[in-house]
Amino acid sequence: MQLFFDELGKVTLGGEVSRLFHGRGGLYQGAEHISLDWFPPVLLLTSFKPLAADELALSVENIKQRWQALNGEQTLNLVFQYRSGGQTQTELLEGAVPEKHTVRENGATYQVHLLKGQNHGLFLDMKNGRQWVRENAVNKKILNLFSYTCGFSVAALQGGADSVVNIDMSKGALSIGKQNHLLNGFSTGARFFGHDIFKSWGKLTKLGPYEMIIADPPSNQKGSFVATKDYSRLLKRLPELLAPQGEVLLCLNAPELSVDFLMEQVNEYSPKLTFVDRLANPAIFADISPDKSLKVLRYRRTD
Repeated sequence: MQLFFDELGKVTLGGEVSRLFHGRGGLYQGAEHISLDWFPPVLLLTSFKPLAADELALSVENIKQRWQALNGEQTLNLVFQYRSGGQTQTELLEGAVPEKHTVRENGATYQVHLLKGQNHGLFLDMKNGRQWVRENAVNKKILNLFSYTCGFSVAALQGGADSVVNIDMSKGALSIGKQNHLLNGFSTGARFFGHDIFKSWGKLTKLGPYEMIIADPPSNQKGSFVATKDYSRLLKRLPELLAPQGEVLLCLNAPELSVDFLMEQVNEYSPKLTFVDRLANPAIFADISPDKSLKVLRYRRTD
């Protein structure tokens, strides 16, 4: 934990949402289970293994010291979350969380919820992916698969996309996604379908073809998507939805599955797709093993 405390002394707090410490990358021995995020005006401390009471107390004290150095007597807002497998425990340790909590990233506004569930409404490691979409979306028809709260869709419309189709099984996530669009001034341009993707090929085909497809599925969510068996099912259908020379972002956030796993799946099940490059993750998410970090691969249909 000492390396975490040492890095805390270097932390600065800007106006945008950001990860401040990423122990999960394996670069800080003894703190591999710790992450610290800034969802202004709230700090979120996450541990992926149980913390003893004295460890948690010492972590809070060190966070308080850095907060006071940066903000004086301004109230600290601090949430702690313990996560392990499907188990999640969340606790407000200091201050308060806004009832309607919104954060900014690259000029976009997103609604977040730190006190409910494992996921908070915005995956911070996908910042570069949203930026790439924003920079390459102009005049394109886009399909956003497993759209969650539609961060990619907001970024696409900011980048001048012609239209975006969002589809996700979670109607609750899509409801937040609709709010995200309104928060950013987009009352038109996006469609939202709370459907099972694997039962919706007809509808998606009718609305296509698409110049860009984004596939950011959960890696192991029973009843929705399990990468080891479902990526192949997805890849078999993607080329028919993609316009000639259209591009697809394929995402995989499973430490146990390598880049080679995803590339081999594409080669076998979507041979019409040609690999272009792998998007870099934000620097704060540096990992001792690139295979264990978030993988975002860009492909183009070249047949």
